[in-house]
Amino acid sequence: MSTFDVQKLFLILLLCIHFHLTISQGKETSGIEIRKTTSPIVLDGKGDEPAWLSADSADRFHQYFPYDSSQATAQTVVRVTYDDEFIYVLAIMYNTEKRAYVTPSLRRDFRGEANDGVSIVFDTFKDKTNAFLFGVNPFGVQREGLISNGGGSGGDDFSLNWDNKWYSATEVYDDRWVAEMAIPFKTIRFKEGLSSWFVNFYRIDSHYAERSSWSPIPRQFDIVSLAFNRELMWDQPLQKPGANISIIPYVAANTSRDFEKDEPSQNNLTFGGDAKVAVSSALNLDLTINPDFSQVEVDQQVTNLDRFEIFFPERRQFFLENADLFANFGLDGTRPFFSRRIGVASNASTGQNIQNTIYGGLRLSGKINNNTRIGLLNMQAGRDRSIGLPSTNYTVATVQQKILNRSNVGFIFVNKQAFQDSIGSDFTISPEQYNRLIGADFNLATADNKWNGKLFYHYNFDDLAVNNDGAIGGFVSYSTPEWNIDLLSRKVGKNYTPEVGFVRRRDIVQIASTYWYNFYPNSPTIQSHGPGFDQDLVFNQSDVLPSDALASKINDWLNVGVLDYDVNVMYRIRWKTTANFNIRFRKEYTYLFDEFDPSGTKGIKLPAGTDYSPYMVVANYNSDARKRFFFNVSTRSGQYFNGTRINLSGTISYRYQPLGFASLNFTYNRIQLPKPYNSADLFLIGPRIDLTFTRDIFWTTFFQYNSQISNLNINSRLQWRFKPVSDIFLVYTDNYFAESLENGSFFRIGQPKTRALVLKATYWLNL
Repeated sequence: MSTFDVQKLFLILLLCIHFHLTISQGKETSGIEIRKTTSPIVLDGKGDEPAWLSADSADRFHQYFPYDSSQATAQTVVRVTYDDEFIYVLAIMYNTEKRAYVTPSLRRDFRGEANDGVSIVFDTFKDKTNAFLFGVNPFGVQREGLISNGGGSGGDDFSLNWDNKWYSATEVYDDRWVAEMAIPFKTIRFKEGLSSWFVNFYRIDSHYAERSSWSPIPRQFDIVSLAFNRELMWDQPLQKPGANISIIPYVAANTSRDFEKDEPSQNNLTFGGDAKVAVSSALNLDLTINPDFSQVEVDQQVTNLDRFEIFFPERRQFFLENADLFANFGLDGTRPFFSRRIGVASNASTGQNIQNTIYGGLRLSGKINNNTRIGLLNMQAGRDRSIGLPSTNYTVATVQQKILNRSNVGFIFVNKQAFQDSIGSDFTISPEQYNRLIGADFNLATADNKWNGKLFYHYNFDDLAVNNDGAIGGFVSYSTPEWNIDLLSRKVGKNYTPEVGFVRRRDIVQIASTYWYNFYPNSPTIQSHGPGFDQDLVFNQSDVLPSDALASKINDWLNVGVLDYDVNVMYRIRWKTTANFNIRFRKEYTYLFDEFDPSGTKGIKLPAGTDYSPYMVVANYNSDARKRFFFNVSTRSGQYFNGTRINLSGTISYRYQPLGFASLNFTYNRIQLPKPYNSADLFLIGPRIDLTFTRDIFWTTFFQYNSQISNLNINSRLQWRFKPVSDIFLVYTDNYFAESLENGSFFRIGQPKTRALVLKATYWLNL
């Protein structure tokens, strides 16, 4: 072959490669068209309507887990169309062989690898920051959720607590399963006149332990990340879907008795409800009158061996839509607003949170244009003479402005205003009794999602003019397939006390960092593994004289008082089965500013001004959640203050598919301290039975024995979803004294503390 021929061949080869790449890139980066149908669609899981033949399709799904560099083993095809009322989605999940499918139960809002399922993510404002998610599994179980902050941190930015009305049907065949969905335009928020949205589709495949998506998602990010979505192109600009008002009334009858106070039974019949009004297609007004949250699932108790308050997440539906507009200011442990401060008080005897009266409230939230979101919350809570609470008004106002590609800046104002009762009326304002906060946050998210971060400053002031103080801080995260790096810093003032917020510690400066490196071996079993290192240092300007050598050096270097630090050397392994394991060897340091009982038993306290430098092992293992029997177990054991601690906790679960599952939550702490301090064996045992007789009838019973507070709690909840998002609940709650015994018996159930029975019905009515 001549030189000229070689050159021509080489040129032709280059042209072919260029042409192939051009075609491939065009296919990979293109979106999907959605065209209006003129023929009806029947939701039956067959997908044989003529409308689907002309609908555009999304195919060639990419693996996300265990690899992100290849096509999915079992492919998926999704088609979309719409009419005046609904967006329709047809999803066909192909299989390479006949197989069974996995679901923990028939309960709504499934999550995690222990499922088969397909989900659709709609970024209706194309801001790559907020989105709606709808999903269904082969058993016809639905889920819907909200994604905020770009989905960058996964669990924290993805909530399934949001409920709304939509429709679906599924059918299982030998070589595939099919899902049809009809999502009302009234269910989601969007900007009128837009000619395109962003969208992605992803599938969970339990057989191959794979997760795949239409638009490729790098595996170092969460699969709900909005940075990589493709365009959904409408054949005509969208218009407002018409009047969109939902009324959700309830009626509840309850009987309760407080045995500790030896009070007779109290019987009540209450009425109330919520309303949802679409001010525009992108802005929603929520109203509530005399809300009742008795049907909300009980909190899972914890053994409290901490010196600081424990955070419990919000579960009440009224506070959940667009919750990030209010709840995501600041950082974990330094939140200027925490909705559970409204209408929730703690029962010290049972360890349970109890509902305080809320007269009513409103919440306006959503977008006023493509780049600006607003939020306004106003709630009026009643007084509680038993714990000395006055009637109180809570107001929160926020605004969030998108800047750059995916970043935003937000502002918040919080006001807690008490009302006096000098003449028998709750509604005489007392301007001398208030607690207020103003603040600003900058949230960073780059186009490629490699860099994420936050910077905030909040200032709090009240009527006493002594708690005027602020908090400032931020973090930055860098993610690649190999490296995960997190840097964090915050300073919280001594008098920073936002009463409607959650502040774990005050009068501190914190500096923390985490470094992980990931290996991706050519292994038939292991997906990734790698070492890590992190440190967390907490100090202030106090004259602390530590005995610990490292703390003393830091004191000298920075001229500060070290309060706490921990240093961890870590390793983690993730298997292709979705099982994972991590271990860390930790050195801690703690300086006690206040006296503290580390046994958690109200014994003799360690004196203030003492310090401790324990070593310990922290480890966690999660088994393959696709199995009928699966579990997770963790430990935090080693030296503990001036003694030792052996800790074992976890959950053991068995799935009786599809009827439901049974699980056992457990925590054991064996604390040994020298005399005269208390040693202790602390148990927290929580058996749970979750039965789903059909997709509409659920029964959950949850027992919790907590030896730390000598309490046995029983919560049993029967739910009948008689119409979409319309329910009847029967809830039974009981609390008993329960004492640990030394004669071989585990514990003895004593006298009852409190008991309640609630029957509640709710109905979702669209006007």
